[in-house]
Amino acid sequence: MPQVRCGNLGLAVAFLALGFAMPAGLKRYYGKSHLHFITFSCYRRLPLLKTVRARDIFVQELGRVRDEMEFRLLGYVVMPEHVHLLMSEPKRGTPSTVLQKLKLRVSRKMRKRRKLAGVGQLRLPFEEVGGPSRAFWQPRFYDFNVYTKGKKTEKLNYMHANPVTRRLVKHPKEWPWSSWSFYPQGEPGLVRMDAEE
Repeated sequence: MPQVRCGNLGLAVAFLALGFAMPAGLKRYYGKSHLHFITFSCYRRLPLLKTVRARDIFVQELGRVRDEMEFRLLGYVVMPEHVHLLMSEPKRGTPSTVLQKLKLRVSRKMRKRRKLAGVGQLRLPFEEVGGPSRAFWQPRFYDFNVYTKGKKTEKLNYMHANPVTRRLVKHPKEWPWSSWSFYPQGEPGLVRMDAEE
């Protein structure tokens, strides 16, 4: 049964940017064949994806989960402390079940690799704050239904500009952990993109 979604993207992004929990009352529309612009964050907005290795693990698992759950991935960007996805609903399940699987796999891989790390190796940021954290991800996510070409373009532009806005790079082409290269040149990038049907 489709669920109702209410809320304001600007308000939710402001809450995320300030590190607050997602506002209560956000609901989701599923079963309408819309695309979904998803935003989710690392625990307490810590930069747990700040290393190349961490971002590579994330995109590798994103590709695997997409293939297993059979959803179309039209855009993404992996930032040091949050992720944006533009995706369809999966053939089985919902975007919520996709994120549950994706978050679980990434956090397990990151923790597994951490345990194998040597004594002299750098620790993840959450290890330095009074011991290991029990969480890698914030428990909730923001979901905005995208049902027009104009909104799709707006969300893709927003995602691809994110690393530039944050001054991580000067041009989106310099940030490989996004779908930017697929749109101007049709290049596959780190994760295969799906063309719009």
